[in-house]
Amino acid sequence: MRKVVFYIAASLDGYIASPDGSVDWLPAPPAGEDYGYAELLATVDATLLGRTSYEQVLTFGEWPYPTLTNYVFTRNPPTEAAHPSVAFVTEEPAEFVGRLRQEAGKTIWLIGGSTLAAPLIAAGLVDELMLFVVPQLLGAGIPLWRQQTHSQPLRLLRSHTWPDRMTLLHYSLNGLT
Repeated sequence: MRKVVFYIAASLDGYIASPDGSVDWLPAPPAGEDYGYAELLATVDATLLGRTSYEQVLTFGEWPYPTLTNYVFTRNPPTEAAHPSVAFVTEEPAEFVGRLRQEAGKTIWLIGGSTLAAPLIAAGLVDELMLFVVPQLLGAGIPLWRQQTHSQPLRLLRSHTWPDRMTLLHYSLNGLT
């Protein structure tokens, strides 16, 4: 069975974006550091994004995941052409991801956001959480756990703090890893 990893950064007060949806508050990694991003990408062949996260990624310039299969969950798929690696999904996320996990392949990266992550976590479909805590308080914004409605036990797999104070908290969510 394929593994789903939720790899995301949040401010210390739990926000993944500013109130306007921007992520310009995220620090640039120090020279020669990527916080394990390349290591994660080497294990991934698919991504999961909500429509808002997808539109945010589009503002960064050229589509950054052309070699991956990218599933964007939306009630209203855009009419404009997307990158050929992008597929729009209108069905319930838990049903779709449950089937996707059964297919042959590598790790599935849940990019975000909170509206997509909550039902997948509630359904037990997210195996690991790699939470990068940015040492900054935003005070307001888009919360990481916007729709979390149940208790979820976690098992810490590892933690790491870099010299720039960025901290990784890497958890197992369902005991499969």
